[in-house]
Amino acid sequence: MLIGYARVSTQDQNLELQFDALNKSGCKKIFEDRVSGSRAERPGLNKLLEMLREGDTLVVWKLDRLGRSVKNLVDLVVELHKQGVQFKSLTDSIDTGTPSGRFFFHVMASLAQMERELTIECTRAGLEVARQLGRKGGRKRLMTDSKIESAKKLLANGIPPRDVAKNLGVSIPTLYRWIPAAAQM
Repeated sequence: MLIGYARVSTQDQNLELQFDALNKSGCKKIFEDRVSGSRAERPGLNKLLEMLREGDTLVVWKLDRLGRSVKNLVDLVVELHKQGVQFKSLTDSIDTGTPSGRFFFHVMASLAQMERELTIECTRAGLEVARQLGRKGGRKRLMTDSKIESAKKLLANGIPPRDVAKNLGVSIPTLYRWIPAAAQM
Protein backbone atom coordinates (compact mmCIF):
# COMPACT_ATOMS: atom_id res chain seq x y z
CA MET A 1 0.00 0.00 0.00
CA LEU A 2 1.20 3.53 -0.78
CA ILE A 3 1.08 5.75 2.30
CA GLY A 4 1.81 9.46 1.97
CA TYR A 5 3.36 12.02 4.27
CA ALA A 6 2.93 15.78 3.86
CA ARG A 7 4.51 18.48 5.99
CA VAL A 8 4.64 22.24 6.14
CA SER A 9 6.74 24.26 8.57
CA THR A 10 4.10 26.69 9.81
CA GLN A 11 0.39 26.63 10.55
CA ASP A 12 -0.43 29.18 7.84
CA GLN A 13 1.21 27.25 4.99
CA ASN A 14 -0.93 25.13 2.66
CA LEU A 15 -0.68 21.36 2.21
CA GLU A 16 -2.92 21.18 -0.89
CA LEU A 17 -0.10 20.89 -3.48
CA GLN A 18 1.40 17.97 -1.56
CA PHE A 19 -2.02 16.31 -1.00
CA ASP A 20 -2.82 16.56 -4.73
CA ALA A 21 0.50 15.00 -5.77
CA LEU A 22 0.24 12.23 -3.15
CA ASN A 23 -3.36 11.42 -4.13
CA LYS A 24 -2.45 11.33 -7.85
CA SER A 25 0.42 8.93 -7.07
CA GLY A 26 -2.10 6.49 -5.55
CA CYS A 27 -1.65 6.98 -1.80
CA LYS A 28 -4.46 5.28 0.13
CA LYS A 29 -3.73 7.19 3.35
CA ILE A 30 -1.92 10.48 3.95
CA PHE A 31 -0.47 11.68 7.24
CA GLU A 32 0.42 15.31 7.86
CA ASP A 33 2.38 17.57 10.18
CA ARG A 34 2.50 21.33 10.54
CA VAL A 35 5.86 21.63 12.29
CA SER A 36 9.46 22.37 11.34
CA GLY A 37 11.33 19.46 9.77
CA SER A 38 14.14 19.96 12.26
CA ARG A 39 11.84 19.08 15.18
CA ALA A 40 12.28 15.54 16.37
CA GLU A 41 8.67 15.24 17.57
CA ARG A 42 6.33 15.02 14.57
CA PRO A 43 3.07 13.29 15.57
CA GLY A 44 1.88 12.64 12.00
CA LEU A 45 5.17 11.01 11.02
CA ASN A 46 5.18 8.94 14.21
CA LYS A 47 1.65 7.61 13.46
CA LEU A 48 2.68 6.85 9.88
CA LEU A 49 5.78 4.94 10.98
CA GLU A 50 3.68 2.87 13.41
CA MET A 51 1.21 2.01 10.63
CA LEU A 52 3.74 0.95 7.98
CA ARG A 53 3.94 -2.77 7.29
CA GLU A 54 6.16 -4.95 5.14
CA GLY A 55 5.42 -4.32 1.46
CA ASP A 56 4.18 -0.74 2.01
CA THR A 57 5.76 2.31 0.41
CA LEU A 58 6.21 5.63 2.17
CA VAL A 59 5.65 8.43 -0.35
CA VAL A 60 6.59 12.10 0.05
CA TRP A 61 6.21 14.99 -2.36
CA LYS A 62 9.82 16.05 -1.85
CA LEU A 63 12.72 14.75 0.27
CA ASP A 64 12.90 17.85 2.46
CA ARG A 65 9.33 17.22 3.62
CA LEU A 66 10.54 14.11 5.43
CA GLY A 67 13.62 15.59 7.11
CA ARG A 68 16.25 18.31 6.97
CA SER A 69 19.53 16.42 7.30
CA VAL A 70 20.86 13.82 4.89
CA LYS A 71 21.98 11.63 7.78
CA ASN A 72 18.49 11.52 9.31
CA LEU A 73 16.92 10.80 5.92
CA VAL A 74 19.36 7.98 5.22
CA ASP A 75 18.90 6.53 8.72
CA LEU A 76 15.13 6.56 8.28
CA VAL A 77 15.24 4.93 4.84
CA VAL A 78 17.65 2.25 6.08
CA GLU A 79 15.29 1.54 9.00
CA LEU A 80 12.33 1.34 6.59
CA HIS A 81 14.28 -1.06 4.37
CA LYS A 82 14.94 -3.34 7.38
CA GLN A 83 11.15 -3.48 7.89
CA GLY A 84 10.55 -4.31 4.22
CA VAL A 85 9.12 -0.85 3.49
CA GLN A 86 10.06 1.07 0.34
CA PHE A 87 10.49 4.84 0.05
CA LYS A 88 9.51 7.14 -2.79
CA SER A 89 10.01 10.88 -3.33
CA LEU A 90 7.85 12.20 -6.16
CA THR A 91 9.66 15.37 -7.25
CA ASP A 92 13.16 13.97 -6.61
CA SER A 93 12.44 10.81 -8.66
CA ILE A 94 13.75 8.55 -5.94
CA ASP A 95 12.24 5.12 -5.47
CA THR A 96 14.02 2.56 -3.29
CA GLY A 97 11.90 -0.08 -4.99
CA THR A 98 14.18 0.33 -8.03
CA PRO A 99 17.86 -0.58 -8.34
CA SER A 100 18.85 3.03 -9.13
CA GLY A 101 16.87 4.32 -6.13
CA ARG A 102 18.58 1.87 -3.80
CA PHE A 103 21.95 2.80 -5.33
CA PHE A 104 21.28 6.48 -4.67
CA PHE A 105 20.60 5.78 -1.01
CA HIS A 106 23.65 3.56 -0.67
CA VAL A 107 25.75 6.43 -2.04
CA MET A 108 24.07 8.83 0.40
CA ALA A 109 24.69 6.44 3.30
CA SER A 110 28.34 6.09 2.32
CA LEU A 111 28.76 9.87 2.16
CA ALA A 112 27.09 10.33 5.54
CA GLN A 113 29.34 7.67 7.08
CA MET A 114 32.44 9.25 5.55
CA GLU A 115 31.42 12.69 6.83
CA ARG A 116 30.92 11.28 10.33
CA GLU A 117 34.31 9.56 10.29
CA LEU A 118 36.09 12.68 9.03
CA THR A 119 34.49 14.73 11.80
CA ILE A 120 35.67 12.23 14.42
CA GLU A 121 39.16 12.18 12.90
CA CYS A 122 39.42 16.00 12.90
CA THR A 123 38.14 16.20 16.48
CA ARG A 124 40.69 13.68 17.69
CA ALA A 125 43.50 15.49 15.88
CA GLY A 126 42.42 18.82 17.40
CA LEU A 127 42.32 17.33 20.89
CA GLU A 128 45.80 15.83 20.44
CA VAL A 129 47.24 19.19 19.33
CA ALA A 130 45.59 20.88 22.34
CA ARG A 131 47.09 18.25 24.69
CA GLN A 132 50.55 18.82 23.19
CA LEU A 133 50.11 22.54 23.87
CA GLY A 134 49.33 21.73 27.52
CA ARG A 135 45.60 22.35 27.38
CA LYS A 136 43.15 20.11 29.18
CA GLY A 137 39.58 19.58 28.11
CA GLY A 138 36.51 20.11 30.22
CA ARG A 139 35.46 22.75 32.69
CA LYS A 140 37.96 24.60 34.85
CA ARG A 141 38.22 23.35 38.40
CA LEU A 142 36.13 25.27 40.89
CA MET A 143 38.34 24.16 43.76
CA THR A 144 41.79 25.60 43.18
CA ASP A 145 44.70 24.60 45.40
CA SER A 146 44.35 27.82 47.41
CA LYS A 147 40.61 27.20 47.94
CA ILE A 148 41.35 23.67 49.15
CA GLU A 149 43.88 24.97 51.66
CA SER A 150 41.46 27.70 52.82
CA ALA A 151 38.66 25.15 53.19
CA LYS A 152 40.86 22.84 55.28
CA LYS A 153 41.81 25.71 57.60
CA LEU A 154 38.21 26.91 57.96
CA LEU A 155 36.92 23.40 58.66
CA ALA A 156 39.75 22.81 61.18
CA ASN A 157 38.63 25.98 62.99
CA GLY A 158 35.11 24.55 63.38
CA ILE A 159 33.32 26.50 60.63
CA PRO A 160 30.34 24.41 59.39
CA PRO A 161 30.84 22.87 55.91
CA ARG A 162 27.75 24.71 54.63
CA ASP A 163 29.33 28.08 55.49
CA VAL A 164 32.72 27.07 54.08
CA ALA A 165 31.13 25.99 50.79
CA LYS A 166 29.12 29.22 50.57
CA ASN A 167 32.21 31.31 51.36
CA LEU A 168 34.21 29.58 48.59
CA GLY A 169 31.36 29.74 46.06
CA VAL A 170 30.96 25.98 45.66
CA SER A 171 28.33 23.44 46.57
CA ILE A 172 28.62 21.19 49.61
CA PRO A 173 29.09 18.07 47.42
CA THR A 174 31.95 19.83 45.60
CA LEU A 175 33.54 20.71 48.93
CA TYR A 176 33.27 17.08 50.09
CA ARG A 177 34.60 15.81 46.77
CA TRP A 178 37.85 17.71 47.36
CA ILE A 179 37.96 17.41 51.13
CA PRO A 180 36.24 14.19 52.22
CA ALA A 181 34.43 14.29 55.55
CA ALA A 182 36.79 11.62 56.92
CA ALA A 183 39.80 13.90 56.26
CA GLN A 184 38.26 16.68 58.36
CA MET A 185 38.62 14.82 61.64
